[in-house]
Amino acid sequence: MEKFTLINKARSRIKVFEPFADSSKNSPMVNAILISYGCVFKRSSKPVMKGSRVESIEDARNEYKKLLEEGWKKTYRFNSFFKKKW
Repeated sequence: MEKFTLINKARSRIKVFEPFADSSKNSPMVNAILISYGCVFKRSSKPVMKGSRVESIEDARNEYKKLLEEGWKKTYRFNSFFKKKW
């Protein structure tokens, strides 16, 4: 499962949907989605992430579908800001 980033029509808000694996369990099975949300102040700068929450896969799918119906679009513009650096 990959990470998806949506941006609103005004290009001022983003939501990032990514797999969430429970680290307390030994199995690497993903049974939830981490939804992070934030604001974009300038197109060339890093977005300011305001928070995140964990939702079931079904609830995350419903929210994703609703956002697409409202005019949000999938974007790859901010992916470089969200890469994990170990």
